[in-house]
Amino acid sequence: MIYSEYGKGNDRVVILLHGGGLAQWGYDAVAKLLSENYYVILPVIDGHGDSDRDFVSIEDNAEHIIEFIESNFGGNIFAIGGLSLGGQIVLEMLTQRKDICRYAFIESALVIPSKITNIMVNPMIKSSYWLINKPWFARLQFNYLRMPEELFDRYYEDSCKISEKNMISFLKANSSYSIKPALKNTSSQVVVLAGGKEQGSIKKSAQLINNTIAHSCMEIIDGMYHGQLSMNYPEKYISIMNKYIK
Repeated sequence: MIYSEYGKGNDRVVILLHGGGLAQWGYDAVAKLLSENYYVILPVIDGHGDSDRDFVSIEDNAEHIIEFIESNFGGNIFAIGGLSLGGQIVLEMLTQRKDICRYAFIESALVIPSKITNIMVNPMIKSSYWLINKPWFARLQFNYLRMPEELFDRYYEDSCKISEKNMISFLKANSSYSIKPALKNTSSQVVVLAGGKEQGSIKKSAQLINNTIAHSCMEIIDGMYHGQLSMNYPEKYISIMNKYIK
């Protein structure tokens, strides 16, 4: 597994999983701030950036990261966070191992499958994939995601590394993922986050996750679009984390 590290040597371990189509740099700003008190690990999700594995499924990614935690940290860490696709992987980790972490922060994770989107992924990507290495196209996508301007070069560089096969695989997985019954058994303190300006399906997903995990907490952040909280406002993201960490 390819990953970046911050604050190595600190006792409490935090793993943060980036969103689909991005890479570990999506959490760089958050990791730098957390590194004063935590050992922060930012894995590259399979099929993204410099990953050493193709994307197979959300379940496979979850298993792979659980194995990493078992091998390196005795099977349990302090906290895990994830954005969008990364948030889905965190939910799957909580499902597969109810005690994998003490705290979990789920940001903008879709758990209401869209059959139409899933069907459209294959033809849409096959017809437009040739545009992926065009700077103007990357700029359109980047602007739509409302990320900080300083991330554009890294976004464009890593976008060009995603194969057509991997892009189809993780987009189909993202649009078809749903909660499994065992999620309700997690012992982790789960905090569910979504932006007030996100699509209705994301906010409904946040509510569904919150309803499924009886002891979870949920916050809808006013004025925020998809992924903006952790990537654009790292200090605010960490303040929310600190509010729930005891």
